[in-house]
Amino acid sequence: MYSESILYHYTDFQALDGILRCAQLRVNNVLRMNDSAEMRHFMKRLASAIVERLEGEGRRGQARAVQQLFELELKKEYSAFAACFSFQRDDAAQWERYGNRGRGICIAFQREYLQKIAKGALSLQTVFYQDDMAGHPMVETFCELAGQDGSLSAGNPAVRKAMRDAWACSVSFKHPSFSSEYETRLVVSPFEKEEFGVKACYHVTQERIKKYYPLDLAAMCQEIGVGIEDLVAELIIGPESAQSLAILQDYLEDNGLHALVDRVSLSDCPLRRLSN
Repeated sequence: MYSESILYHYTDFQALDGILRCAQLRVNNVLRMNDSAEMRHFMKRLASAIVERLEGEGRRGQARAVQQLFELELKKEYSAFAACFSFQRDDAAQWERYGNRGRGICIAFQREYLQKIAKGALSLQTVFYQDDMAGHPMVETFCELAGQDGSLSAGNPAVRKAMRDAWACSVSFKHPSFSSEYETRLVVSPFEKEEFGVKACYHVTQERIKKYYPLDLAAMCQEIGVGIEDLVAELIIGPESAQSLAILQDYLEDNGLHALVDRVSLSDCPLRRLSN
């Protein structure tokens, strides 16, 4: 089911508790998500489009310079931080990939309010799914820079700015194989940390240390004149979840989220995992 006014966040019950009881939404490292090559996918396809354009214009030396510039850039690791949402309600693929394999929960957010809290270093971005970057504005930017003698030096401020802009754009592009997700992201771009007044936090597991930024939903909602109960439109318990609907409703009641009690439902998705 598709609704332009609602964005669905598939997650687990620990994250639900953080969002509802603690009024905190985490934005996590995009490069640590299931489609970890996505930012590099955009940069590689952008480089190919620029090189193809320059070679088509007979500017082979400049095309080689662009290719070398992007090869050096792709050896670096940049990361953006995002919280991911889908336009798809109660969707099998979303449950499997992001909803703890159907054992989690889906939180429906009012898109209008997410859009209002997304300002400053935060932005709400629709994800595009494509391989061909020939029509992207960054192609023209780099072709113009390539036409200036010596301008493609990695130390050139104009080139550095163009690269920063390209990396920022990369957060909104994914491989076409993910197109069924109909995704939107609440993004902190990798080059605006100095403008982002949220301190980074770290989650330590046995295997690694994860970095994230905790967004203060209570303060953000207060700033736009709404509450958490206004922001959350619906809660859907996953098709494979053992969670009792009644206990979840008690949890909401006891945490003062009275308006959400009647917005809880069980998934209708026929996702059933085969036993081993």
